[in-house]
Amino acid sequence: MQSRRNFLQFSTLAGLSLTINPLSSLLPVENSPTATAEPGFKPGKGQQVLTLLQTTDVHCQLHPHDELFWENDKMAFRQTGGYAHIATYFKKVRQQNPATFIIDTGDMFQGSMLSVETTGKALQPVLNAMDYNLYLPGNWEVVYYKKGMQKLLGGLDAPKICANMYHDLGGGQKGELIFPPYTTWSAAGVKIGFIGYTDPLVPIRQSPAYSKGIVYTRPEENLPYYINVLREQEQCQLVIILSHLGLSQQIALANREECRGVDYIFGGDTHERVRKPIQCTYAKVVEPGAFGSFVGRLDLLVENGKIVNEQYSLLEVDPSKFQPDEELVRIIKEAEQPFRQSMDNVIGYSKVPLYRYFVVENSIDTLIIDALKWKVGTDIVLSNGFRFCPPRSKKDSTGNIPITEAFLYDMLPVDSRVRTGKISGRQLKAWLETELNNVFAKEASQRLGGWIVKFKGMKVRFRAFDERRRRIQSMTIDDKPVADEQLYTICACEREGDPPNMLCRLVNVAEPENTPYHLHEVVKEYLSIHSPVAPLPEKNAIVLDAPQNLLTQVTGVDYTFH
Repeated sequence: MQSRRNFLQFSTLAGLSLTINPLSSLLPVENSPTATAEPGFKPGKGQQVLTLLQTTDVHCQLHPHDELFWENDKMAFRQTGGYAHIATYFKKVRQQNPATFIIDTGDMFQGSMLSVETTGKALQPVLNAMDYNLYLPGNWEVVYYKKGMQKLLGGLDAPKICANMYHDLGGGQKGELIFPPYTTWSAAGVKIGFIGYTDPLVPIRQSPAYSKGIVYTRPEENLPYYINVLREQEQCQLVIILSHLGLSQQIALANREECRGVDYIFGGDTHERVRKPIQCTYAKVVEPGAFGSFVGRLDLLVENGKIVNEQYSLLEVDPSKFQPDEELVRIIKEAEQPFRQSMDNVIGYSKVPLYRYFVVENSIDTLIIDALKWKVGTDIVLSNGFRFCPPRSKKDSTGNIPITEAFLYDMLPVDSRVRTGKISGRQLKAWLETELNNVFAKEASQRLGGWIVKFKGMKVRFRAFDERRRRIQSMTIDDKPVADEQLYTICACEREGDPPNMLCRLVNVAEPENTPYHLHEVVKEYLSIHSPVAPLPEKNAIVLDAPQNLLTQVTGVDYTFH
């Protein structure tokens, strides 16, 4: 595990044994590069270039923000992103090449205080001013429920596609598709087809109430049909899946026979930074990070109406290189003006950077579980394995990192009620084994899109790559082994639509009770008393067969997060 240089490259189908060390793609990269150079072909005589740009999982991050990179075996922070700066880059590319097509693959309306205060509506004029050509709904587009999603996406000027979200006619009976399943784009004598798929596990991963009225299906159920439509009827030269399934699921799909005929999967959901396309059996897979920190770019060289070459790159959006677009600055300022004072209100300070990028433990979640343990005092407190929220590392005049009201919403866009209950040690072990399998399942198709659930009051040592239900090696509460028959008190967030006796996907909890507290007030009260805090991960979860600083759950492919 000391060097990646000795690992063999591989070729494998989803579900087959890996031919290299399964941890190779989880190791920190050494001497990783910084921003990608400006890409693109210089076409020769009789040649043209088509350019496709992709953003995903921006999560309403309108402004430049801190971003975390893993460089030289340590964390590094620098400013990236901001819609006004991305808009300048989009315009620059379009000026250089009018044959440019720009796509966003989801999670546009969840992730900020402004979005919550306006139920996403403030993002509509911003996105329309960005002049996207095509959208795919992400897993969080349902955060304001089905009708809210329909209105928010309906208010966007560009088309929306999704081939696996259906109206529920009742009892899970599938009606018509909510959005068109595919679209095409023609330029330079080339026709490109796009099919859209979002995560069918949304009702499990998130509050079930959000997606009530929607039936989701797996992509492989109708993918061959739409590939045939695009290839045979529409006569497309290139077929691209727009996907919000997560990198593991996208790799699994690209290795399935049903994906034959697809050239690329433009992915989203897991915030992975794919700098070189991952070549799978039937398609190449890419994913351009999150929060508007990056733009994925595919350039296609065309000659005599045929694609003769291609080049993919991941551009780091450096705000100092792209001056903010004046129109976007105006729109954003106008949208934020009624809430600006509240958004900038400082509710506490941290002595250490706040981040949420590591699979096992992060400082943002440590802050949340510290606050819950302090306020509620149950044996165990839980925080979901969220990925969203850009880091925060800049200190102000106090010498500490300010935590604003707006950043609280970045960390916790849904202000859930805190629920308590009691569970047996046997229940606890079975639940955690399932949660670990959701993250580290051998078959990529079984991995959900989140990190390990975070906890305090309990210590766990586990093997990420052991067999299912055999990962936990030890589990203690108050330095004592967890006893199967003993009842332990526990608290976590209530998820709207879950049964009353469910906590954080933990079923049949005894004596469930909703407390008077919501997450936001718990964190704010904790910060008001304990600031400045230093929520360094406590190693409540220790992984025994991989680095503690895992940055991705993806294994067995030529990919490293940095």
